[in-house]
Amino acid sequence: MSDESQIKDTVQTYFDCMYESSADKVRAAFHPNAKITGYLEGELLEWSVEDFAGFVSSQQPSPKENGEPARIDIVSLEIAGNTAAVQVRDDYLGMTFLDSLSLLKSDDRWSIYNKLFHVEGSSS
Repeated sequence: MSDESQIKDTVQTYFDCMYESSADKVRAAFHPNAKITGYLEGELLEWSVEDFAGFVSSQQPSPKENGEPARIDIVSLEIAGNTAAVQVRDDYLGMTFLDSLSLLKSDDRWSIYNKLFHVEGSSS
């Protein structure tokens, strides 16, 4: 499988973790040392993977169980050796996010090492 395909699979797992409220999929998509950072309702959040896994899994019932539409669009994807930068737009919890994901290839596996998120507004 090409690096681009592996990265897209990691991005899909990332989206699925939120859509399914799955802490296990958070851990599968993110490097253990990753940081998740951005502003939510005016508050700066700086989360570890475990903080994010707890937040995601607390969203019950999950967006999938609520029948919310699944939306994730890859805006850009650039690979430089064993690093990659992916920008995605996704809907989550009634908001549209623009996420900047930095990925790292380690032990032949791509994982998200950093996530910066920006809330663009309410999802449609």
